[in-house]
Amino acid sequence: MATELNPKNFPVLSYVLDRLPSFTAKSSSSSDVDPPPSKSDPSSSSNHSIEIVTQMPHLAHPDVLASMTNAIADVAQTRSVLRTLGPRPDHETVDKARARLREIDASLSESFEEIALSPNDIDVAEKEQKRREAVDQEKTWYNSILKLNELHESYEKLLKEAEERLVRIYESAEKNAAAVAEEEAAVVEVNEEVVSILQQAAENPLDRVDLSGRKLKLLPEAFGKIQGLLVLNLYNNQLEAIPDSIAGLQNLLELDVSTNFLETLPDSIGLLSKLKILNVSCNKLTTLPDSICHCGSLVVLDASYNNLTYLPTNIGFELVKVEKLLIHLNKIRSLPTSIGEMRSLRYLDAHFNELNGLPNSFGLLTNLEYLNLSSNFSDLQDLPASFGDLISLQELDLSNNQIHSLPDAFGTLVNLTKLNLDQNPLVVPPEEVVKQGVGAVKMYMGKRWVSMLEEEEKMANMKDEMDQTNTDWLTRTTSKLKTYVTEVSEYLGSNSPRDPYLDQQL
Repeated sequence: MATELNPKNFPVLSYVLDRLPSFTAKSSSSSDVDPPPSKSDPSSSSNHSIEIVTQMPHLAHPDVLASMTNAIADVAQTRSVLRTLGPRPDHETVDKARARLREIDASLSESFEEIALSPNDIDVAEKEQKRREAVDQEKTWYNSILKLNELHESYEKLLKEAEERLVRIYESAEKNAAAVAEEEAAVVEVNEEVVSILQQAAENPLDRVDLSGRKLKLLPEAFGKIQGLLVLNLYNNQLEAIPDSIAGLQNLLELDVSTNFLETLPDSIGLLSKLKILNVSCNKLTTLPDSICHCGSLVVLDASYNNLTYLPTNIGFELVKVEKLLIHLNKIRSLPTSIGEMRSLRYLDAHFNELNGLPNSFGLLTNLEYLNLSSNFSDLQDLPASFGDLISLQELDLSNNQIHSLPDAFGTLVNLTKLNLDQNPLVVPPEEVVKQGVGAVKMYMGKRWVSMLEEEEKMANMKDEMDQTNTDWLTRTTSKLKTYVTEVSEYLGSNSPRDPYLDQQL
């Protein structure tokens, strides 16, 4: 009796195997594992396919079928081998083969004893060899029956495992399809909402639009025509671009395009002259367009969580009203010199970048109250001498850097109340002072600076004294020299002829 692949027991596996080209043409040989289905048989391949696809519609999807085909490569290979070897031997044949093998082994032992005890046989070894060859040939036949039976047993287990694998693949595909359908439905819903907003804006002025978390992939150009719009929230969508038409939102005050897939911003963003709050965080931006400097009304700029490597050169010259600048978690290596012109800046977060220092103009930020420069790691090793000019600074985080010494004028930061210097190889001030807190650090640096100033003043006084001494000596020496020259001249005038050249030099 052959090992048949019954569609009722293995519905998904049967369907997938029927789709394989190498098995669609059934052999007429009696060695086929699965006999060709009868057209009148209600369980035939075509009827089975229609029935299972009706119950499991995703089976007809090419990607699902391809995934399932790859998952049953072992079944297909084993099935091909069994088609060549023939049908599974029945139970009686297997039992007879086992019994016959036992008989052959017993008979072989008796034959060897008889040959060994025969007194007239001279060539005992030759007879034993011939007997063993005859027995081995017979045993090979019966062993092949047992081996074939074992292959069919393994094949049955393989079929069960394969069916279970295919069912799991189908369930996964079904879940994915449901998720896709849900997403498509959401997109349709969003599109309808977008259309509704545009229609509403055409009839009545809108000042606020919130499309956050809508899985929006495209912002229509028509949004640029909503003239009265003041706030546009596009947070947490799937936008890859902002249309140039956004320049039409001349009255826009707040724009949030954070948590999207933006790699660039349009140059036209610079035409939003009234924009006060711009949030472009959590995107894939590598640069900010130079035109962003024209947004002269900006008060808050959040460009954190991107891939920025630098800021526009003139950003400080033109964005003079910015009070809060967030550029943390980027790859910025240096700040432009113009940043010192952001005189309104109160809050600056630049942690987790690759800053290798600050420009000397940084000290011009006299209104800065909060500064986070932490976690620039091995890149940030020192601070500019002008750092002590940040007279309004209240909170400072310099942790996780490679700073060896604080600026000499650090003690002049009289308003500083919170300070984090952890994970720095500080020498000035020493570790025991740092552990005592911000007050101790300011006092230590203040005393150190006063001592340095006193030393400088002392050195200056000593220099002045030395300069005065040298001046007195030079005066005395010059007077003596004049007297000596006069005496020589008089002597020469009375006893020697005069030399015109010598007279000129004297």
